[in-house]
Amino acid sequence: MRVCVIGTGYVGLVTGVCMAEIGHNVICVDKDEQKIKMLFNGKSPIYENGLEELIKSNVTNKNLVFSTELAGAIRSQEIIFICVGTPPLPNGKPDLTALDEVSRLIGSYINGYKVIVNKSTVPIGTANRVKKIIKENLNGEGKGYSFDIVSNPEFLKEGEAVYDAFFPERIVIGSENPKAVEVMKKLYEPLIRQDFSYAVNNINRKSDIPIIITDSTSSELIKYASNAFLATKISFINEVANICERVEANVLDVTYGMGLDSRIGTKFMRAGIGWGGSCFPKDVRALAFTAEEYGASANILNSVILVNNYQRYKVIQKAMDMIGIIEDKIVAVLGIAFKPNTDDTREAPSITVINKLLELGAEVRAYDPIVKSCPKEMDPKATITKDVYEAVKNANLIVLVTEWPEFLNLDFGRIKSLMKMPNIIDGRNMLNKSKLQELGFNYKGIGI
Repeated sequence: MRVCVIGTGYVGLVTGVCMAEIGHNVICVDKDEQKIKMLFNGKSPIYENGLEELIKSNVTNKNLVFSTELAGAIRSQEIIFICVGTPPLPNGKPDLTALDEVSRLIGSYINGYKVIVNKSTVPIGTANRVKKIIKENLNGEGKGYSFDIVSNPEFLKEGEAVYDAFFPERIVIGSENPKAVEVMKKLYEPLIRQDFSYAVNNINRKSDIPIIITDSTSSELIKYASNAFLATKISFINEVANICERVEANVLDVTYGMGLDSRIGTKFMRAGIGWGGSCFPKDVRALAFTAEEYGASANILNSVILVNNYQRYKVIQKAMDMIGIIEDKIVAVLGIAFKPNTDDTREAPSITVINKLLELGAEVRAYDPIVKSCPKEMDPKATITKDVYEAVKNANLIVLVTEWPEFLNLDFGRIKSLMKMPNIIDGRNMLNKSKLQELGFNYKGIGI
């Protein structure tokens, strides 16, 4: 099938590559000329395991093309994916400026029946909004053609997006038109059959991928509710961890005991410094805003946000408890990305922690395996080091923020010898507390 993907961010790029890999003809469009040039040369603008290799192979076999020409892509392709950003406004409401602009352009370029697919995470009622904008902008021969809107939310985890694209736990198709639903089913047939080469050669090949057919509003809500629930699980266990610290219980044992109940499970039940990234913060706030806009209660959602924000500052309090006055102390921060296996720093806990430490007068040295410069939201006074050992030299404290696997294999004997004071705050409970204490470290985790 002929597919156009508008936007080459995380969602758009992974979606386009996935569609090409399973055998479709894909044009990915973006107005950023530099990014398109980069992609044409086989370079990915984002760090995502396995993505760059798939870009190269699909460009080579001509299944995948990158372009800045939106008009030609819309006219030549039959399915149009909208994958533009919907960042939050200060009140939590998603900013639909880019989506509205793309919708206007789609309307002006339509030259035949098209299925327009909302892949971006969008608020309730966006399918109707896009339909209205496109209709208002139909002109010339476009007025003689029909189109349908489909809500087809993505469920990609950054750092595991390629895996999630090829081996989804479910595919949600929201539309009021059976014709559009059939087009989408045909689009996803190779993915359902799992007979494309990437799946055939992968041990994770799935035998059953459910397709949920529903109305567009329910589809939009499935995405928001899913992310909000996962964020709620994390905030809940973080609140339990804080109780554990007060009563001298161990949150790791508590979580293990809870997780054995099949109704609860262990996923997203790791206590730590809290969630960040492009999805959870935005989606929880957006759902809370929608609830209040429609006169429904959002008490739990608002509490989930408050608990998460508090969790980041708990680390600062722990730092004060360990080293006293922060001013003129050296603090090494391990991890900048909001989670491992990605270079995404949007709403990363590291930014809150580093900025607060600098505000209190600390010298901050940060290391991340992938992020090699200060994100724009981070105070540029932070020093980004080339390795962990440079970061910890003469440090009074280490704060581990991102659970990169390589941090498990550090030479902590060498680290202790380099530090001025052997203090560690493990914001992800990933290190071995007993071994570090045996080495002479003063260790504090979250709820342990």
